[in-house]
Amino acid sequence: MALPVVAVVGRPNVGKSTLFNKLIGQRLSIVEDTPGVTRDRIYAKCEWRNRKFMVVDTGGIEPREDDKILTLMRQQAELAISHADVIIFVTDMRSGVTANDYAVADMLMKSGKPIVLCVNKCDNLGETPMEVYEFYNLGLGDPYPVSSVHGHGTGDMLDDVISHFPETDEDDYAEEDIRVAVIGKPNAGKSSLINRIAGEERVIVSDIAGTTRDATDTVIDREEGRFVFIDTAGIRRKSKITERVEHFSVLRAYMAVDRADVCVIMIDATAGFTEQDSKVAGYAHEQGKACIVAVNKWDAVEKNDKTMQEYRAKLEQDFSFMSYVPFVFISAKTGQRVEKLFEMIKFVHGQNSMRISTGMLNDVLSYATARVQPPSDKGKRLKIYYMTQASTKPPTFVMFVNRADLFHFSYQRYIENQIRTTFGLEGTPVRFIIRERNRNDA
Repeated sequence: MALPVVAVVGRPNVGKSTLFNKLIGQRLSIVEDTPGVTRDRIYAKCEWRNRKFMVVDTGGIEPREDDKILTLMRQQAELAISHADVIIFVTDMRSGVTANDYAVADMLMKSGKPIVLCVNKCDNLGETPMEVYEFYNLGLGDPYPVSSVHGHGTGDMLDDVISHFPETDEDDYAEEDIRVAVIGKPNAGKSSLINRIAGEERVIVSDIAGTTRDATDTVIDREEGRFVFIDTAGIRRKSKITERVEHFSVLRAYMAVDRADVCVIMIDATAGFTEQDSKVAGYAHEQGKACIVAVNKWDAVEKNDKTMQEYRAKLEQDFSFMSYVPFVFISAKTGQRVEKLFEMIKFVHGQNSMRISTGMLNDVLSYATARVQPPSDKGKRLKIYYMTQASTKPPTFVMFVNRADLFHFSYQRYIENQIRTTFGLEGTPVRFIIRERNRNDA
């Protein structure tokens, strides 16, 4: 299953964004004393007691406000509530229980979702302030006194939050199953590909961009293995997201990438590569996923004997930041080369999971440093003592050096190219961790 979603809701200016930033450990939401600063939903990953989940910050809810902006903010918050697994209802101890708090509490109870009541701005340590007990009147159970500025009380609150999660956040699939997220901008043919693979109308297909709202799973058993295809809503530029429901479609698509082992990045051959394609691919790259670029609607392109070669050369230039990614030209409509996808998915998944022995890595390292001397600066030369693989998915290598500041990016790229030349690692990003030995060591 996907990561649980926790929505942070409440009326304006009670400290929702400050609490959101404290939970995720970075300043992502704009924090301002003026009500209504957070007008849209912002989401980020959070982890507590080894349980990962998505936290969604929302604009303040003003139940009886007729202002157009505040009405839209209320609609956004209502949408977040409808998609959330758990709701953190944030109130303000200093202002006490207000009529709007009662109205919001009533709306939350009607949702039927688990609600964790947070009484914010309890900034002093010590016994629970008497004012907190007033919030029992909301009928939402025990209130948690919290200081979103200092972080006091957030631990007990999060313990309650994760108690409402399912026993496990793992998928109900075998470890050897390969999870494949089909991602891309809207109307690239993702749903058509899933239907072609499944051999049935498993997913709604329409020429109208944005038809698919949620990520859905399709399990395919083949001789190559068992594949779980996750169809996702198209990811479009934020400025293009006009429908309220589409905001959560983007969240679900990103979460599908997080769940996946392999990402098939769909590109519309008739439209060509776009800036949004690079952002979609960039997210998969940043998450360390094995990737394949599937150029769809190839049957609709006028071709000669050089068309594919020229198109591939253009894509290699466009995807220069992912030089490892393979391309396949398909047609979900006619089924052209769709069968080849399974072989490629299994191959890049194996590359993403590859483990290389330390001895073989250091043989490549010795050859590479002998062929091209490590860089030097002001009489000091970089020394790479040895290299070992720390993890897979993606392959991550630790390199121990004398001076990390001498390890120039270009030389790191050279070492990466030597590793790829020797071991392949096609279709997967590679990570390097540079460790500097203590300069006082013997």
